[in-house]
Amino acid sequence: MAETPLIGDLGASPAGAALDGARIGVVTFPGTLDDRDAARAVRLAGGHAVPLWHADDTLAEVDAVVVPGGFSYGDYLRAGAISRFAPLMSRLTEAATAGTGAALPVLGICNGFQILTEAHLLPGSMIKNDHLKFRCADQVLRVENTSTAWTSQFTADELITVPLKNQDGQYVADEDTLARLEGEGRVVFRYVGANPNGSRHDIAGISNAGGNVVGLMPHPEHAVEAGYGSEDSTGMRNGTDGLTVFTSVLSSLAGSDAAGDSK
Repeated sequence: MAETPLIGDLGASPAGAALDGARIGVVTFPGTLDDRDAARAVRLAGGHAVPLWHADDTLAEVDAVVVPGGFSYGDYLRAGAISRFAPLMSRLTEAATAGTGAALPVLGICNGFQILTEAHLLPGSMIKNDHLKFRCADQVLRVENTSTAWTSQFTADELITVPLKNQDGQYVADEDTLARLEGEGRVVFRYVGANPNGSRHDIAGISNAGGNVVGLMPHPEHAVEAGYGSEDSTGMRNGTDGLTVFTSVLSSLAGSDAAGDSK
């Protein structure tokens, strides 16, 4: 069945641009909910979305990977605890931890963030919200780090608004880990205003030491298209702040290709 066509081209990169053609894998586990939304965001940003199944033993030569949100394996045991053992995650871990300059950019969103912590690609863990309720609302974030593969097109301390929806969204880590994340500038997104889930240090997203792996709890893929994103100053759902996450990685990949061509 043909997919519903995109509604307009707002924010999308023009065909033939340097970003065009980058292959961004989008992983689906049993229970994943937001894989189609993530694929749509990739296409609106100007990339080519490549579906990846959790049981695959290959990454299909993609240039980057998105591990989207949902409730993989019904969140049995713990959110993301079973998914970490998927065959594809072994390949993903190898690619994400490759040598300097060769490491695959990986983005984990919500349940994807939980999976990345369970796979030890990111430190810390995600537990139940401190209020023990599912939370769904537009959330203001501050972009704390613009040097990662997924945030390079934001400006420092930029405030963005994207939807948040979770019940296991409280980020926790021991004090040494939190101090290391803060000291090394690896807090990528921070909640602004009321902390929606009790996360330590108001952390909404972090990166690994290399900056190629980023996890965040809110959903940038739900704020990429005017009319369907977060509410803006007009009161309409025209917010597209999340699109910059996806154009950032495409721009980073284009920059890497250009650097490689110049050698």
